[in-house]
Amino acid sequence: MFRILHQIFRTGIVTEPLAPGEEARVTLTGRRLEEAILRRFRQSLTIRLVDAGSCNACELEIQAVNNPFYDAERFGIHFTASPRFADMLLVTGPVARNMEVALKRTYDAISEPKLVVAIGDCAYDAGAFGPGYATRRSVADVVPVDAFIHGCPPAPSAILAGILKAVGREG
Repeated sequence: MFRILHQIFRTGIVTEPLAPGEEARVTLTGRRLEEAILRRFRQSLTIRLVDAGSCNACELEIQAVNNPFYDAERFGIHFTASPRFADMLLVTGPVARNMEVALKRTYDAISEPKLVVAIGDCAYDAGAFGPGYATRRSVADVVPVDAFIHGCPPAPSAILAGILKAVGREG
């Protein structure tokens, strides 16, 4: 145990902080997002993530939104495993046929007002996978989508901006 702690102290921080421009962009978007969340939900925003058949690149960027550099929780964003506690559904991937029913059930389990954000080019138009027998063309073909976040994969700052776009809509 002491050997491991000594190694940690000797190594120090090995990750690099965000570039100043990126940090300013994330902070500005985050503050606007926090205001929109408080206005619409009067508390924090709870998100349920569904991977509907993606290559997992978008999931890595979503996890980056939660890391200490982007730290989405400081803006009132929390992730949950239960759709019953969620306010928003994040969907990645071109919706594989075997995930279609699960995605619909997850959407139905979220209470009103619910928001859906489709992340990545695959969620928009099947992206690199292309439409085929095993996938739907878009998440919007399965559930109503409030905002699309384009990119393959989109950057964490773009994900925060897309969530802001969906939350900022009055509905």
